[in-house]
Amino acid sequence: MQKSYPNEVPVATVFSMWWPLAASWLMMGTAVPMISAVLARLAEPKISLAAFGGIVFPISLIIEAPIIMLLSASTALSKDWPSYQLIRRFMMGISFVLTFTHFLLAFTPLYYTVVVGIMDPPAVIIEPARIGLMIMLPWTWTVAYRRLNQGVLIRNGRSKAISVGAIIRISANASVLAIGWAIGTIPGIVVGASGLIAGVIADAVYTGVVVQPVLRNTLRPAALVSPVLTWPAFLNFYWPLALTSLLNLIVTPLGSATISRMPDALNSLAVWPVLTGFLFMWRSIGFAYSEVVVANLDEPGSFFALRRFTLYLMAFAVLGLTFVAVTPVSDFWFVTVSGLGAELATLASVGLWVTLLWPVISILRNTFQAVLVSGRKTRAVTEAVVIFFLLSGVLLVLSTNLNGRLPGLFVALIVFQIGYGSQALWMWLRSRTYLKAVKARDIVLREQFVQEVANV
Repeated sequence: MQKSYPNEVPVATVFSMWWPLAASWLMMGTAVPMISAVLARLAEPKISLAAFGGIVFPISLIIEAPIIMLLSASTALSKDWPSYQLIRRFMMGISFVLTFTHFLLAFTPLYYTVVVGIMDPPAVIIEPARIGLMIMLPWTWTVAYRRLNQGVLIRNGRSKAISVGAIIRISANASVLAIGWAIGTIPGIVVGASGLIAGVIADAVYTGVVVQPVLRNTLRPAALVSPVLTWPAFLNFYWPLALTSLLNLIVTPLGSATISRMPDALNSLAVWPVLTGFLFMWRSIGFAYSEVVVANLDEPGSFFALRRFTLYLMAFAVLGLTFVAVTPVSDFWFVTVSGLGAELATLASVGLWVTLLWPVISILRNTFQAVLVSGRKTRAVTEAVVIFFLLSGVLLVLSTNLNGRLPGLFVALIVFQIGYGSQALWMWLRSRTYLKAVKARDIVLREQFVQEVANV
């Protein structure tokens, strides 16, 4: 094992920052599987699952895409009070625009022109999905507010508070779902969308309360950073990240549209939210790690600890998911927990084998993205996601023209992994120069320590 020197960041420090964030992401990741499990046990489960996973959730994610990276931006830039206020004003303005866009898509005929026209879903899920989108109207604004303030908490060593917020979120989620399940007559899409939005609102309220002492006692009196964060500097930093999120998420409904045009469409769309929700929990360990890298990489002595921890996470992800696939755990999850029938559960289990490397790809992608954010090289992040978008989009479109018998679920899963893998590869290539500089910095620290010991 590599020896840690006193002037190096210990792996234990990285772990102590990562695990509350990972727990938070994991608990948030349980929301979609929990919703899918309830919908599978209510009336017309295939329709509700397909409407939620094929339209409601992907469209809501696309609308919120420009604010997803507020967490990284706030973590990296909320170093003093003026910087926080600037980012907060940006958050309020863009949230208004995006929420109004959501309103137009859900409550006006644009729904049929844009959503239905582009995605071409099975007719039976069109109206249920519209109801779900209506319920999800507060989604973007509450997520933006929460991410802004979570970045402040992470920046100031309060990442454990985020785990508490996740517990509150999942509790609100579960409470609404339990009530809907107990009543039994409420349409599944109403129960699912209401449960999801209740959890997000509860978490945002908690985060807004818990961040106040940090804002008042730490951020307000903090020394002003130099250079001062200006609107041009912030927008130049943030727009590539926003474009990155948007392009990443546009591919998700494109995947749903592809599935809709391929064999076994309804079954594939019904399994899609269940399987991707389960995979999201495994991929979440990479999402959590991204903020840890952003917060630590510019600290002297952090390179070797972060590199070792990245390898530990990758080993855990691939071994853990393989264990699930080869043991009865997969049947337990898809049948007992998720409530899928035999046909859908078999489809999900086979799909799990197709995605064994996805969590590892996610860890690499998020790690190199965090390196680029830390080095203020956000344009390279956009370059990578453009590659992902173009490659995935082309492969998905081409796949609809194939007259094979492979279910659309498997095609979409394979294409996404290829796309995310290409994205991770490009970000690695673009981050090598900065990583070499960081590594050289920490090698010098090691050599200085050895020299000091030799001189004693």
